[in-house]
Amino acid sequence: MNVVRVATYNIHKGVQGLGPRRRLEIHNLGHAVEQLDADVVCLQEVRKVHRGEAKYFTRWPELAQADFLAPEGYEAVYRTNAVTRHGEHGNALLSRWPVIGHQHEDMSDHRFEQRGLLHSELMVHGTPVHVVVCHLGLIRASRERQVAQLQRFILREVPAHAPLLVAGDFNDWGDMVQRELATVGLLAFKGVRQMTFPSRLPLVQLDYVFARGLRPLGAEVPRGRIWWRMSDHLPLIAEFGLPA
Repeated sequence: MNVVRVATYNIHKGVQGLGPRRRLEIHNLGHAVEQLDADVVCLQEVRKVHRGEAKYFTRWPELAQADFLAPEGYEAVYRTNAVTRHGEHGNALLSRWPVIGHQHEDMSDHRFEQRGLLHSELMVHGTPVHVVVCHLGLIRASRERQVAQLQRFILREVPAHAPLLVAGDFNDWGDMVQRELATVGLLAFKGVRQMTFPSRLPLVQLDYVFARGLRPLGAEVPRGRIWWRMSDHLPLIAEFGLPA
């Protein structure tokens, strides 16, 4: 059976802490992404450019963060969700497998939170697999509208028979997202929740990998000081069997 290993990780723009105590973690995150050894890495809060941070940190990478974090041989796809005074950030996908195509859709529900989804089609072990990377809003009513938009997007853009993965930071402390995505055949792993937030003492699962048309094999969250220092979220790793 062919297996695809998927990770989702909110990297907090590669910086931890506030003010003069903040520290650059993007270099450690580069090593961490390699350690995940995932075929597909779905990232949120990824910087393309930030002039203020580039001036503040002497080791700020010259490459955009998606390209900087991509292990050797991986293809990086990035699309902007939010444009700010000094730069921008958004979602990214790093793939060990060829990327056939990709597109972005704005999911912003109000002017205070700029959100979006990144949709890519990959060729995995000779099978086309669709992957959607999401970062939903902090307000429940916004998330409900964004999930409805995501459902419409899937019905419009992803063939019903195609294997599909939807991963990201859903900012949902309950079961609304799981319940609604199940209506379009997208299921998360059942059983014990994989707590991912806050990283130092995780109490809730905000990060998920949902799948349709793939066989769930297992999921895990790496823990320990090395992980909670790099971001306010922990990564979630899930493995799936491809259809025969």
